[in-house]
This record gives sequence, structure tokens and C-alpha cells, in this order.
Amino acid sequence: MDILFTNVGYEFILRWIHFMAGITWIGILYYFNFIQGAFMAEVEAGTKFDVTTKLLPRALWWFRWAAMITFIAGWLIYINKGAAAYTGPNGMAITFGGILGTIMWFNVWFIIWPNQK
Repeated sequence: MDILFTNVGYEFILRWIHFMAGITWIGILYYFNFIQGAFMAEVEAGTKFDVTTKLLPRALWWFRWAAMITFIAGWLIYINKGAAAYTGPNGMAITFGGILGTIMWFNVWFIIWPNQK
């Protein structure tokens, strides 16, 4: 149990949170792009209304919060490691990924979500 309270345990938990939230975020994105979009193009108005008022708000809630949890956990991992850990080529790739993830998170919270309200 002591390992959970060390830096290694803290990072391990953060990585799992980051990983699982990221899977949720990307999975729901695939759902929107590949399943719901094609479905909505084929159904009647009544079904579209039900999807838009009952299913979509729930899916967007999970999408939005999965993005937030992925974002927070990722930056906590990044900060926990310290700047010296990201100086080499692998560190630069992780930094670039973090920047892309931040842009994606910003898009979810400040572009997609406000336009779906």
C-alpha cells in the first residue's frame, strides 16, 4: 500500500486515469463520427428528436468530462516529471502530444460544447 503514496504510485494511478479517460474520449468521438452521424442521416424526424434530446446530451456529457479528465491527468503527469525529463527527442514528442491534446481539449470545451447547447 505504501507504493500508492510514493511518486511512482502517484504517477501509475495518473497514467491509468489518463489512459482510461483517453479511451473513453476517443471512443465517444468514434461513436459520433462513425455511428451517430450515419444513423441520423437515415432516420425519421421523431427519432432524430429523441436522439437529440435524450441520447446526445448524455453522450456529450461523457465526451466533455472524458476530455477534461484526460487533460488534467496528462498535465499532472507532465508536471510531476519535471521539465528536465522532456529535453530529449522522446520528451519533445510527449510535449508535442500534450500541446495537441490541449488544443483538442480546448476544442471540446470551448467550441463543440457551447455550440451544442
